[in-house]
Amino acid sequence: MESLKELFRIGYGPSSSHTMGPRAAMDRFCSRHGECVSYVAELYGSLAATGKGHLTDRAIREVAHKYGKPVEIRWFPETFKPFHPNAITIRGLDGSGSETASKTYYSVGGGKIVTEDDNDLSPVDIYPADKCGTFARLLQYCNEEGLQIWEVVLEVEGEEILDYIMEVWQTMKVAIQRGLNNEGVLPGGLKLQRKAAQYYAKARDFNGTIGGNALPLAYALAVSEENAGGGEIVTAPTCGSCGVLPSVLYYLMTQNDLAETRVYRALLTAGMIGNIVKTNGSISGAEVGCQGEVGVACAMAGGAAAQLLGGSIYQIEYAAEMGLEHHLGLTCDPMKGLVQIPCIERNALASMRALDHALYALMSDGRHKVSFDAAVEVMMETGQALPSLYRETSMGGLALIH
Repeated sequence: MESLKELFRIGYGPSSSHTMGPRAAMDRFCSRHGECVSYVAELYGSLAATGKGHLTDRAIREVAHKYGKPVEIRWFPETFKPFHPNAITIRGLDGSGSETASKTYYSVGGGKIVTEDDNDLSPVDIYPADKCGTFARLLQYCNEEGLQIWEVVLEVEGEEILDYIMEVWQTMKVAIQRGLNNEGVLPGGLKLQRKAAQYYAKARDFNGTIGGNALPLAYALAVSEENAGGGEIVTAPTCGSCGVLPSVLYYLMTQNDLAETRVYRALLTAGMIGNIVKTNGSISGAEVGCQGEVGVACAMAGGAAAQLLGGSIYQIEYAAEMGLEHHLGLTCDPMKGLVQIPCIERNALASMRALDHALYALMSDGRHKVSFDAAVEVMMETGQALPSLYRETSMGGLALIH
């Protein structure tokens, strides 16, 4: 497994795979082929099908502009490369328009890009597979050594990972505060009104448990709306699911007066949960549907919540497993290719479900029949069985409602 820095990426929305990934690919190519006079960016499959709604073209043009070069963007939504459905081929041209260099990149989720042959873009595994390659191995190692899950992260990545996690948490908090105060219509054509400020005001006016339970909804909406508007957020594990984890952590911290040090540790645990799925499954909506985005985010948040509420490593695993199990089969069918409907509401409701999963796990002794690793396996099987029109192409499902 890679560093948690590869999972928690700080960047601008609305999509980790469609905005952050292509931006990184374009920047990588331009930095290596600065001698080119102009560029051509060819978008394939899901990257092309919903690219305009995800501001893919804007991200590519911004990078080309940074290097002072023009770029032509071509769209091939019905052509799927065999390696991954999110493919971008970038070509560099000389003054006569002849091609001098080309490279195909794949945006595999969470803002990460890979190629089929570049060693420097292949995953750099720093976590030993025999200790934490699966959740079962991680639990066994923690049990044998008397460790908490977050302590394994510090053991592998060192104390310096906390500096990055602090930056991650600060970005998450700022996104919540910014989103709670921003109002107006989100860009893209759906004319969807921001709701976070309104929901937050109502939640504060409600009495009793209703008000408290409504706060996570407002926090998740705040971050998700910031993402939809192209604001700065943290992939957790993706842009499209970035509202779930910060909402749950912020709610538990403020409601229970928790020290931020405990939130940092919860983020480390959440990162390990997401990393296991990323390694053995997928966090790409184009590959497995929204179960790989909101489902994984719910698993990460549920596990983190269980830890903050005093759960054992087994109860943490149980809460995380429920996040995956109860989102199995969830399609990715955004209207107009925008990370708005149904994405924003899904973030809000998944934050509530994560808290419920943590509570359910804490009521138990941690023993259950379906393991987290089995849920990851079934998620991949289910995702591969979904037709492509339900995997971030906006060609079916809710995306066809006008």
